[in-house]
Amino acid sequence: MGIARQFVTGGTDLPGPKTQALIDRRQQAVAKGVGNNHPLFVQKAEGALLVDVDGNQYLDFAGAIGTVNAGHCPPEVVEALHKQLDQYLHTCFHVGMYEPYVALAEKLAQITPGTHAKKAMFMNSGAEAVENAVKIARKYTGRPGIVSFTRGFHGRTLLGMSLTSKVKPYKFQMGPFAPATYKAQFPYPYQRPAGMTEEEYSEFCVKQFEDFLLTEAAPEEVAAVIMEPVQGEGGFIVPPESFVQGIYRICREHGILFIADEIQTGFGRTGEMFASTIFGIEPDLMTLSKSLAAGFPISAVVGRAEMMDAPNPGEIGGTYGGSPLGCVAALAVIEKMEREDLPARAREMGEMIRGRFGALQPKYPCIGEVRGLGAMCAIEIIDPKTGAPGKELAAQVIQSSFGKGVVLLSAGVHSNVIRFLAPLVISDEQLQEGLSIIEEVLEELHAESALKQW
Repeated sequence: MGIARQFVTGGTDLPGPKTQALIDRRQQAVAKGVGNNHPLFVQKAEGALLVDVDGNQYLDFAGAIGTVNAGHCPPEVVEALHKQLDQYLHTCFHVGMYEPYVALAEKLAQITPGTHAKKAMFMNSGAEAVENAVKIARKYTGRPGIVSFTRGFHGRTLLGMSLTSKVKPYKFQMGPFAPATYKAQFPYPYQRPAGMTEEEYSEFCVKQFEDFLLTEAAPEEVAAVIMEPVQGEGGFIVPPESFVQGIYRICREHGILFIADEIQTGFGRTGEMFASTIFGIEPDLMTLSKSLAAGFPISAVVGRAEMMDAPNPGEIGGTYGGSPLGCVAALAVIEKMEREDLPARAREMGEMIRGRFGALQPKYPCIGEVRGLGAMCAIEIIDPKTGAPGKELAAQVIQSSFGKGVVLLSAGVHSNVIRFLAPLVISDEQLQEGLSIIEEVLEELHAESALKQW
């Protein structure tokens, strides 16, 4: 195709010698269960680019699994961290309070959906945010039950695993799991029954949830429903708006709290600061992390003030929760996102990605669906003969793209969905180059004799 590779290097010699040496050391010292998607050791990262220890440069379409919406090493964040390093590293908010914690709580209360009074608390990871949101919901309602959804992902802690729906690799032989956790059906519009419109399918799924509260969990015993507005690990599945609003309405009718897990959807990825806004809901509680601080470990639970105040002092928190460095990084990220209107940039990126692969669908029938919201986009890879999930083919696309300088990730319970999580600061030229490389890979695979049946 004659692609002029302005931003990537590398080639058939991957991994390079320095990378291979580090891989050998990693094999000896790091637990096997800590998985790695690519043979990549990063030396430097900036914007949407990664440079490995051998000097190869890559376009990052994985974004640290959606953690760097504001880009790698944003100058504003780096400056804020340097300034904080000269003052103090950590005092533990429970022992010696500091202003950045309060300022971040105020800012999140301002920018999250709804004009009601809100409060926030901070931890280190998304899973910890989920754990604390559940604790708050149970304390406020006095009820034990928590309902999550099929294909949902909420972390790898005991409670996070219990709420997560994919067995391998997240839950296999890790049980028993936390009690009073239930799974309801989440819509998958691409796989809806033949002849059923999306709206009819949405109504059917809402009715399924109403039946669920009769057959699986009595609403009087359910503290909260936790939902990703767009499922992340589950395959970037965008539910119908009427489904999300229907579940939200049912929660209101029964005094069940609605927890929006916006750990991957939050901070501009879907074309608004938070996806809940797109679906027209005001969650009772929200869990936030990932792109909150450009990769610095911090997470948050933000919610209605009366609910957040249900636990007594000492019942929520943690030694490192809301570290000063994490707080100043998060404040700098939010300021950058607002100043540069990165949610609008996400909408532009989404149009480019979906437009590019939508146009390729007739040529490559292995592309079962192109979907997404804002820049949270994905292509579902299928067997063009049977329509079955194309896990191996998706893996080939990802592996071959990496060899040409584009870092990609899969998703979905069958690992057959290729997702796009490039930083929102990526340039048009970088984005188009990466998309052209993926198209080149599809063309090469299409030309192979084993795939001529396409």
